[in-house]
Amino acid sequence: MQRRRIKQIASLEERLAAEALRLRQEARSLPPGIERERAIRKARQAETGSHISEWLNSPGLQPPE
Repeated sequence: MQRRRIKQIASLEERLAAEALRLRQEARSLPPGIERERAIRKARQAETGSHISEWLNSPGLQPPE
């Protein structure tokens, strides 16, 4: 069995930011309620993941001594 390999064109940070934007737009179109709150929460999580990934890949990050 072979694993499918997908070459990603956009970076993880770009994909997470795009997903967050899509979810925020989706949340705007939903009426107030549980589904809207879920979309907003997922958008926040995607934004946080993007920021963490950027931070981990930053050149200023030093390993603990």
